[in-house]
Amino acid sequence: MKMSRLVAFSSSLLLGAALALTGAGIANADSSVKAVDYVALGDSYSSGVGAGSYDSASGDCKRSTRAFPRLWANANSPSSFAFTACSGARTNDVTGGQLGPLNASTDLVSISIGGNDAGFADVMTTCVLQSESTCLSRIATARAYVDSTLPGRLDSVYNAIKAKAPSARVVVLGYPRFYQLGGSCVAGLSERERTAINGASDYLNAATAKRAADHGFAFGDVRTTFTGHEICSGNSWLHSVNWLNIGESYHPTAAGQSGGYLPVFNSAA
Repeated sequence: MKMSRLVAFSSSLLLGAALALTGAGIANADSSVKAVDYVALGDSYSSGVGAGSYDSASGDCKRSTRAFPRLWANANSPSSFAFTACSGARTNDVTGGQLGPLNASTDLVSISIGGNDAGFADVMTTCVLQSESTCLSRIATARAYVDSTLPGRLDSVYNAIKAKAPSARVVVLGYPRFYQLGGSCVAGLSERERTAINGASDYLNAATAKRAADHGFAFGDVRTTFTGHEICSGNSWLHSVNWLNIGESYHPTAAGQSGGYLPVFNSAA
């Protein structure tokens, strides 16, 4: 009887020790997950233009509390979070003004960039306001830029990130397709124009993904999560032309940030 009690007591001590060690392991694991220094760079798709609820301190950069970087930070409580993405940013804006928070301790970086360099805003303005032939010509010019100039500009950004944060995991986010094709949709553009715009988005994503891979960075393809939520889908996560707030046109809504961008970043981070 005494021996049985001794065995039981010893077993309880071992079990308690095992549970304590397991608990410590879990605590340490949780601690290591939270001990992340995260920096969010990029353009309006990262700053959250179109999602509303802008931080007044961010001024014209329009950083939204509903943007995927802020949503990720709220959910994961990183040890530090720097949000420098800015509406209208091009590659030289990133290298010239957004990289300050990066350092050797930075663990995680997100960035969407390249759309403004390729003339995204001018493409959409041209296509909405001018003829189909003029629209298609402007798209062709943008695609030529993606071939000739954009890769070098992306390289300059990615090299600068790597130099300042050599140990960081870098996640490059792409852009959604804008239109669901087929059927009837009053969007002010012909089916041919909508097809060409989607194709240009695919072209930009392919070029960006290639440059990201060549630098050892992850690429987050949001076209999958936005499928079924394009303009003309009936459940769009993208603004169409908004004449009352033209800057939000063709940008993700709050649902596009939380349902389109955030899951892709979660998977890649």
